Amino acid sequence: METQKFTRNQQHLPIFPLGVVLLPKMTMPLHIFEERYKNMVNECMERNEPFGLVYFDGKQIHKVGCTAQLIEVLKHYEDGLMDIVVQGDQRFYMDQIDDSHACLMSSIFYIDDMEESVSDEDEALIHKITNLLKYLNKLSGRMGDDARFDGVDLKRLSFIVPGAEGFTMEERQRFLEMTSTRERIEKGLRVLEKVISRVKINREVLEIIGGNGHVKAFLVERGLAQ
Repeated sequence: METQKFTRNQQHLPIFPLGVVLLPKMTMPLHIFEERYKNMVNECMERNEPFGLVYFDGKQIHKVGCTAQLIEVLKHYEDGLMDIVVQGDQRFYMDQIDDSHACLMSSIFYIDDMEESVSDEDEALIHKITNLLKYLNKLSGRMGDDARFDGVDLKRLSFIVPGAEGFTMEERQRFLEMTSTRERIEKGLRVLEKVISRVKINREVLEIIGGNGHVKAFLVERGLAQ
């Protein structure tokens, strides 16, 4: 029997709406410049507590987000601006939003995947997707990142896939909202294959339109530029 997991948290969580999607265990650099969010981050650092990062697509704030745990301050500027790195932790659903503060606050439900049975095909699926991720890294020139795919389980892998280069924010949000590991991994595999095809086509296009047919080269040939 499959059951949905929700955990109610009566405490308010500070909410940071951004045009990006944070996934569980994904690391993400952020530049904090607005005064209200500088204060929010400083308070979270002092208390060693996370804040909630939710996707704002320019029209609406999506209600499913991911808690962001500060793991490093890259730079602290004299005027209070910060470059930080956060890591995604738990997914949540915003229940009651409170906009009476400088930052949005919300009570939340923590979300986890449904309990699902293990399949005999899981190991083969993990192997296939891991190889595809490594191939995508090779196409993108990021082969040094391959080690993080080794030894991960199906659930972890199901969030690594939509975090790969080539997935849009809208696609990542849809994967964030899925509550079935199997659905996320199966759909992630199909999208990953299309992403790889997209990247290969882009590389082929760049090769086709490459060469010296640029304006500067044209002018140099005619002695009109150096």
